[in-house]
Amino acid sequence: MKLASVLTPLSDENLTLAAQCGVDEVVARYPGPDLTLLDGVKARIESYGMRLGVVEGFLPIERIKLGHDDGTEMDQMKALARHLGEIGVPLICYNFMAGTDWIRTSVDALERGGAKVTAFDLNDLESARIPGREPFRASLEPGATREQLWTNLEAFLTEIIPVAEDAGVVLAMHPDDPPLPSLLGNDRVMHCVDGFERLVGLVPSPSNAIAFCQGTFSEMGIDIPAAIRQFGNHIAYVHFRDVTGTAESFIETWQDTGHTDMAEAMRAYREVGFDGPIRPDHVPQLVGEDDGEPGYTMLGRLFAFGYIRGLLDATDL
Repeated sequence: MKLASVLTPLSDENLTLAAQCGVDEVVARYPGPDLTLLDGVKARIESYGMRLGVVEGFLPIERIKLGHDDGTEMDQMKALARHLGEIGVPLICYNFMAGTDWIRTSVDALERGGAKVTAFDLNDLESARIPGREPFRASLEPGATREQLWTNLEAFLTEIIPVAEDAGVVLAMHPDDPPLPSLLGNDRVMHCVDGFERLVGLVPSPSNAIAFCQGTFSEMGIDIPAAIRQFGNHIAYVHFRDVTGTAESFIETWQDTGHTDMAEAMRAYREVGFDGPIRPDHVPQLVGEDDGEPGYTMLGRLFAFGYIRGLLDATDL
């Protein structure tokens, strides 16, 4: 497995800290249609002895989800896949949440030692927001139905997967976060295990894969190690985080205080032969980091790097 991380910001200090902690791969955001920007990001990461391994976030896919794309977004996604193949970046992580991205209703719930973490409570949905960005606003085009989403997803995969295969790139689907069957006027389809089983069957291919976000799957109330074993080689990417609570009401925790037997989860990844990138994803916000992006500050990430590296070593038998 490859220890990976988003670095926010992608500063010299954060790159140095990640390299010192043994991070193998860095995750970058989609830079927009000018894909040559990724070349510069890749070179900068490599100058610190790491690799650019994943593009995740801010993808041109929102109108595709709703079935309103005029071909512009599809062309941009195909161009991204081809470009990543050319520069040797093997993975795109995307989601199919119509009208929003991952959302929380609080970014300052208190966890161990007063660390601030993000939280979600369905009863407080009017305060929903995307952490680190402008306060959340409902989609301008709400009302996507489950049937429409499945139709749009199959059409997207049918067109993009052959391009990804040719480029040697994998598309890994992230679950709906939170994993609720509907939210803010839109249905959702990636909120349960059955949805992911259907996903990989829509267009069977090694390029059509799963981003196994442990925290979100844990909110579904399932056994995480069992789900890892069930999905097996369909898992291409891991967000190694945890929560306490349910899809309707949860807080994000330290990696060692949530629902999941994290050591057994790591053993399960070993058993199924997973060798892709595994990253902390969201982490607590520690003392002195109040100006940082909730879930993406650095001190909690350093704790997570050590925790994950320890489990990797302990299960490498």
